[in-house]
Amino acid sequence: MTEDIRMVGDEHDAEAARELAWRSQSVGLAALDVDDAELMHSWRSDPVAAHQMGIWPRSLTAVRERIERDVEDDDRDDFLILPPDGTPVGYVALTGQNIVNGTAEVVLMLAARHRGQSHGTAALDAAVDLAFGELPMYRLTAETHTDNAPALAVLAKSGFTREGISRAACLHRGRRHDLAVFSLLRPEWEGLNRPRAWDA
Repeated sequence: MTEDIRMVGDEHDAEAARELAWRSQSVGLAALDVDDAELMHSWRSDPVAAHQMGIWPRSLTAVRERIERDVEDDDRDDFLILPPDGTPVGYVALTGQNIVNGTAEVVLMLAARHRGQSHGTAALDAAVDLAFGELPMYRLTAETHTDNAPALAVLAKSGFTREGISRAACLHRGRRHDLAVFSLLRPEWEGLNRPRAWDA
C-alpha cells in the first residue's frame, strides 16, 4: 500500500513528496532514506532520547553511513512516522527479521517536541500490524530502560507483555541500566480489540 503525502513543517528544509509504505488511521510510515540523515541526526542528538534509548550522539556522516548500510539490509525495515500533516515526528523499525523463525524486534524513537501526542502508540500499532498482517512474523520483541516510563506505557498500551528484565545489560553515561524485555505474539495480536492499519 502506497500513498503520496506532502511534507510540511520546519523539520525539513524543503518540501518533498513522500510515498507512504504503510499507513494506519492516524499516521503513515515512509521508508527511511539517506536524505533523512540530518533529521535522524538531530533526533539522536537529543539528550532525553539518548538517555532513554541508551544511545550516544554520532556525527552526521556516521548516521548517513549507517542509514546507507541499513537500506541494503533485507532483515530490517526502517520508517519515518508521518501524521496527516506530513511532518516527520519520529522513527520506527522492524529489525533483526528472521523469516524462518518469524521473529523481529521493534525500535521506536520520537522527536522531543512530538512526544505525548499518541504518535508513539499509533506508530507502534502500525508496525505491529505490518509485521503480523503482511509479514510472516509470530513473535515481536522490544527492549527499553526500566526507568523509561513513556516507552513502558506505549508498549503496554499496544499489547506487549513484559517478560522480564535483562539486568545491567546497558552501559550509558557511566552507569549500568537494566532493560525491560517485552514481547507480543501473533495470537495475542489477533485478540487485540482495535482497528487494524488496513482499516484506515
